[in-house]
Amino acid sequence: MTTRRDFIKGMVFTSCALLEAARAQAPARRREVVVGGRRVRTIDVHAHCAFPEAMALMGRKVAPASLVMAEDRIRAMDEQGIDMEALSINPNWYAVERDVVSQVIRLQNEKLAELCAARPDRFVAFASVALQYPDLAVEQLDYAVKKLGLRGAGLGGSVNGEELANPKFHPFWARAEELGVPVFIHPQGTAELKGRLQGNGGLENTIGNPLETTLALSHLIFEGTLDRFPGLKICAAHGGGYLPSYAPRSDHICLTFPDRCAAVPLKKRPTEYLKQLYFDALVFTPEALRHLAAQVGASQLVMGTDYPFPWTRTSVDHILGTPGFSDAERRAMLGETAAKLLGI
Repeated sequence: MTTRRDFIKGMVFTSCALLEAARAQAPARRREVVVGGRRVRTIDVHAHCAFPEAMALMGRKVAPASLVMAEDRIRAMDEQGIDMEALSINPNWYAVERDVVSQVIRLQNEKLAELCAARPDRFVAFASVALQYPDLAVEQLDYAVKKLGLRGAGLGGSVNGEELANPKFHPFWARAEELGVPVFIHPQGTAELKGRLQGNGGLENTIGNPLETTLALSHLIFEGTLDRFPGLKICAAHGGGYLPSYAPRSDHICLTFPDRCAAVPLKKRPTEYLKQLYFDALVFTPEALRHLAAQVGASQLVMGTDYPFPWTRTSVDHILGTPGFSDAERRAMLGETAAKLLGI
């Protein structure tokens, strides 16, 4: 019989390992974030993990360089002033056949639930779903939310080359809307551009990842998915890719070439849909954050770190240090909006 101690010992954080070691050593002093004289509970919506056991079912391993033990993760959170993380696992199972992926998803979601139950003060999680089988993804989302207490779902920006706006995925979007849970979209790259993204600069990540998010959101808008399911709560990683930076072009394509927007008439201008989506604030500079807020509204922004990948260790200070926001807007971005979105 597997005990809780055995289960926890089998976790690795990129991975997700917890508890015994973390509790055994004296906790580091936690940075407390205060805005306008009020303590803020800060929430990171963009934090990755993986489970070696689930990877093994697919014949894969977690890269040793990305293994971060739980006590290190909590220590990093304390140092940065992050009270809670919403964990997600990058989808790398969309090409896995149904029987195996069913096992992978169940294992991942149950381990995430166990982890969050063990430290509810520090972790919540997005469920994994096998979106390549939409009927299965609906069942997995139901089970994860209703039985395991997970807060929503994490998706890639496409599924085996198919856009998230494809009608075959409508049953999943319908259930996510019905459940009222958020969906976190994280890019998996643009494999179809592999030849052009080779060379120096890691362009498959530097350009390819935000490009996939741009494509995913644009299709959800222009194919009418957001009109069909207006109650969806979608949060996009990396500030929504390139779309918010050049969003008005999406309006002007319909004005300049109206025939190119005629196949699926939209209920409002494309840029207006951005104001019903959510975006993490991982855009690196104060000017980029200011522009993102100006385009989509500060109310739609949440904090993201991309932990354990060291893109930034200053996500809290990024929000605190960007001029032009009110104290109420900073508190919302640091945690209040995410708390409402995730039901914390």
